[in-house]
Amino acid sequence: MHQNIGFRLSRLPRLWRAIIDERLAPLGLTQTRWITLYHLWRLGDGQPQCDLARAIGVEAPSLVRTLDQLSEQGLIERRPCEQDRRTKRVFLTSEATPLLEQIDEVVTQARREMLTGLSDDDVKQLDALLAHIENNGLAIQARESGV
Repeated sequence: MHQNIGFRLSRLPRLWRAIIDERLAPLGLTQTRWITLYHLWRLGDGQPQCDLARAIGVEAPSLVRTLDQLSEQGLIERRPCEQDRRTKRVFLTSEATPLLEQIDEVVTQARREMLTGLSDDDVKQLDALLAHIENNGLAIQARESGV
């Protein structure tokens, strides 16, 4: 049983995103776009591009193209940081709000369906277990990178 946990943990996020991607496709959203918008919405306006990239789990240069596309769509604005002109901060526009509400509905519904059959206590325990596994992984990374 232990041998399958890693495979299951790697498959689950792909499955989760695939379900959401399919449901958001009619809105013309690619995975990179909806994930970027959703993270910015959850993190709050004014995120530095590098922090947003880190939160999403991509390299900052990879995020630039997506931000360019979202900016062209009128969904975000990039403004220089007052403390560091080299840094750009990302802001949602008012045009993004209705789209984000639709994304949130899709994500919430997918979460509800994916967690069907689990009680609130089950979900709390699952969250605690996943956090524990994540913390173990972060400790391994820190130890192996010499941090």
